[in-house]
Amino acid sequence: MKKYIKGVLLFLVLFGLDQWSKYAADTCLQGHEAKKVIGDVFVLQYLKNYGAAFGILQNKQIFLVILTAVILAAIIYILIKTPDTVHYLPVRFFGIMLAAGAVGNMYDRIVHGYVIDFLYAKVIDFPIFNVADCYVVVSAVVLAILIGFVYQESDLEVYHKK
Repeated sequence: MKKYIKGVLLFLVLFGLDQWSKYAADTCLQGHEAKKVIGDVFVLQYLKNYGAAFGILQNKQIFLVILTAVILAAIIYILIKTPDTVHYLPVRFFGIMLAAGAVGNMYDRIVHGYVIDFLYAKVIDFPIFNVADCYVVVSAVVLAILIGFVYQESDLEVYHKK
């Protein structure tokens, strides 16, 4: 039970930080010019994103919510199966981070009908993103590295046991 309480608390902190950042962007950036953070390299610029990453699937909110719910169910299943040991701590941490990012953007889609994006790497003209997107990308990359290069096949057998 203790592993679930710690996990839920971490999830709530990450989700709260994402929602707070979006609220701040909505309050301080909407209707204003982009604010330079690092010259013309990195700016804060408000955007209502009606699609997914890179603007794909525009106005497909129901599909994106359903897809996110399915992915979230898989993440929860994996987190439940993950042993509460130091060895699996990275899987637990980055799995929770991935879930927080997914729920953060799903919440926006359900409540607003769009996702609030505001982080813009202007120097490379990268699509505008948000904190939840950072959670998803960072955690997915780290989990892929862990599964591909750190954990042995025997470490992953815990996910196949009934």
